[in-house]
Amino acid sequence: MKIGFFEIEPWERKILQNAFPHDSLFFSSGKLTVQNAAKYKHLDVISIFVYSEITEQVCSKLPKLKLIVTRSTGFNHIDMDVCRKRKIVVSNIPVYGENTVAEHTFALILALSRKLVACVERTKSGSFDLDGLRGFDLKGKTLGVVGCGSIGEHVVKIAKGFDMHILVFDVYKKTSLAKKFGFRYASLDKVLATSDIITLHVPLNTHTHHLIDSTKLTLLKKTAFLVNTSRGEVIDTNALLNVLQKKNIAGAALDVLEEECTIMEETELLKKSFKGKCDIKTLIANHALLKMSNVIVTPHNAFNTNEALQRILNTTIMNITQFKKGKKVNVVQL
Repeated sequence: MKIGFFEIEPWERKILQNAFPHDSLFFSSGKLTVQNAAKYKHLDVISIFVYSEITEQVCSKLPKLKLIVTRSTGFNHIDMDVCRKRKIVVSNIPVYGENTVAEHTFALILALSRKLVACVERTKSGSFDLDGLRGFDLKGKTLGVVGCGSIGEHVVKIAKGFDMHILVFDVYKKTSLAKKFGFRYASLDKVLATSDIITLHVPLNTHTHHLIDSTKLTLLKKTAFLVNTSRGEVIDTNALLNVLQKKNIAGAALDVLEEECTIMEETELLKKSFKGKCDIKTLIANHALLKMSNVIVTPHNAFNTNEALQRILNTTIMNITQFKKGKKVNVVQL
């Protein structure tokens, strides 16, 4: 088959060449656009990222196209109605970083509980004084998990290893999962008011925007910590800053900030084109949360591991390989 890979990084090319030794492959670091699509009219399959917008005009210039594989979970950049009419199969990457984000979540939780940032900074300055560095055990503490999808489920698994009590709020309750891992479901207010550490794992939508607002934050214990590795807009930043300044909660760890540029996929953050259009460093340079000793901020890095990126490529290869065998996997267009 004639397969075109767009928005490809150099390290991905060799892996893809080894995966498809008998096919005719085309590679481009650039995106597929209406201006250049006619050059690729011979392609049977295209693999793209979110910057390649597959519109009706683009599709009209690709008469032989049978399969689109987007190396992303979202597919808003693809005109699905046109693909249905043309009977073009569209596959995506449904999951790739559940355990990855969960592990980063616990890295943040441990950093809070053992004051790791302060420990490192102190020893780098040449001091080994332990004053003010006393932490707390996770064993026996209550972890509140807000959103128990694939990432939240991995967080629960890790928390069990630390012998924590677990409360979960989720719109969809999985009783078999709760029984398997020994956690209890509770209302959002109950989770917020009872937990020693609250971690957020919900998608961003109209229902979750500022889910954690000034009213909800008043429910937290003064000794509680808030962790967010989902989307910055889930928390009302000004409200969070207010309760931290008043010492109404103990602290927070944030991998995401409300001021970040809009992104469709975490992996956009690795692209040079994203860095060109959005300078997060400038946006948060004077962010008050960065200056607080009881707040840890990481640069939206929870997804970013070798293994997670390799899983994206592995799933891309599988989607194409199975299609060549007459099978359709990870299809988003029925």
